[in-house]
Amino acid sequence: MIAQLLVVGFRGLTAAEADVAAVIREEGLGGVVLFDFDVPTRSPLRNVQSPQQVRELTRGLQALSSAPLIICVDQEGGRVARLNEGHGFPPTVSHEELGRRNDVAYTRQQAGQMAATLASVGINLNLAPVVDINVNPDNPVIGRLGRSFSADPRIVTTQAREFVRAHREHGVLCTLKHFPGHGSSSQDSHLGFVDVTQSWSPEELLPYRELIASGDADVVMTAHVFNARLDPQHPATLSRRTITGLLREELGFDGVVISDDMQMGAIRDHYSYEGAVELALNAGVDVLAIANNSVYEPDIARRTIDLIERLVREGRVPEGRIRESYARVQRLKSRLLRAAG
Repeated sequence: MIAQLLVVGFRGLTAAEADVAAVIREEGLGGVVLFDFDVPTRSPLRNVQSPQQVRELTRGLQALSSAPLIICVDQEGGRVARLNEGHGFPPTVSHEELGRRNDVAYTRQQAGQMAATLASVGINLNLAPVVDINVNPDNPVIGRLGRSFSADPRIVTTQAREFVRAHREHGVLCTLKHFPGHGSSSQDSHLGFVDVTQSWSPEELLPYRELIASGDADVVMTAHVFNARLDPQHPATLSRRTITGLLREELGFDGVVISDDMQMGAIRDHYSYEGAVELALNAGVDVLAIANNSVYEPDIARRTIDLIERLVREGRVPEGRIRESYARVQRLKSRLLRAAG
């Protein structure tokens, strides 16, 4: 059950090379995330070389797993597209461009092409769309990279809904991110602490509220942003008030909540890994995303499984919390199976 709650990044262009292969086969790892660039070594080859190679990689990884494997990627379009023209994939357009045109037919067509690309190479979960409101156009990690549809939450909601529905038509599910809103920040949570207490506003919740209500939220990703108005102690990923209180109880979301990368600076610089994992699970996170690409730790998957097992044994994370998340993950996987069929 514990292994099913992890999505882990790895090195390798084939399943035989993949350092997570044994963990998938022996421990039942829940999922993997693909990257085209290896940050620690500055290598332009990590998991993505060509469409045929990615197809063979995902097929090989699925063959190792007794349960359907979540295989995910950041394919937002524009500057954030791991499957890009450099590796022989079709060009994509950014969220910013889609929002500027605000033409639902065009968005459906562009997002549909992206989803068809993902489905054709065996990727079943897109870590997109970004539903952050473009509150601060100079935001180094959202606005400046063209990752937000608009400064208008209604346009963001409309565009995200089309994006999600286009993906579902191709059997690919989506992830709304970064809850409860990263669009107003002036710092990058990959690099360190980000405080949006003064800049965040409740209107940033509007896309989540509406997409959850209309049934267009498959998975929600948390942000590592600190917002004292929501929780005076912890950033969103580690905040029970934010995840269980706001997202689950107030907004009514009962799907899978996935963390942003647990190795990012906003977490790593301020919490021990053990402390962060304990807080995230108790906050209500179902799936811990470990990109393994800002730092690289070949044994991170097994180490995290052992750590969570110890936290449960010591009574620091209730067994019921694990069972609840496991049930959500299995519901998501049954949807992936139906979608693929």
